[in-house]
Amino acid sequence: MTLDAPTVVRQTTVLTPDGPFTILEQGGVVLASGWTSELAELTGQIHPTLRPTDPPREVAPAELGPIAAAVDAYYDGDITAIDSVRVQQVSGPFRSHAWDMLRTVEPGRPVTYAQYATLAGNAGAVRAAAGACAKNAAALFVPCHRVIRTDGSLGGFRWGLAVKTSLLAREAAHSAAVLAR
Repeated sequence: MTLDAPTVVRQTTVLTPDGPFTILEQGGVVLASGWTSELAELTGQIHPTLRPTDPPREVAPAELGPIAAAVDAYYDGDITAIDSVRVQQVSGPFRSHAWDMLRTVEPGRPVTYAQYATLAGNAGAVRAAAGACAKNAAALFVPCHRVIRTDGSLGGFRWGLAVKTSLLAREAAHSAAVLAR
């Protein structure tokens, strides 16, 4: 019996209104993504068991097909386009579940870190919930930008508060437009 050769990790950068957005993908699954053109800013966020041993192969956005198309569609106003993109992240049970729950937070309806901890199954784990946001390698697709402080302030964001502000405003405007229909 022979084993299949490992799938090559590919990278592409999509230009967005919030700056360059780079995606690392393997076999149709996002391993890491964020508003940077610097590969090193992404690879360090990938769990060591998933981290590529060879440098990712740079490809045109079209080669990532539905993944890059989802980013374009998101920025063109279809803020749910990112929902169907598959991601793979590895961590302990709480953090892995927390990342899954983050994908259920509705655009335009940010939650507080305390609400996020409850959503993730442990209301007392506010710091652990914040840690899940901080360790999220698949930005945008796992929308950690939708978590804010209890007082309504933004809190932190690896890619900068200007990007977080822009994403939240985009999603709020879309949600308002949907409700107005």
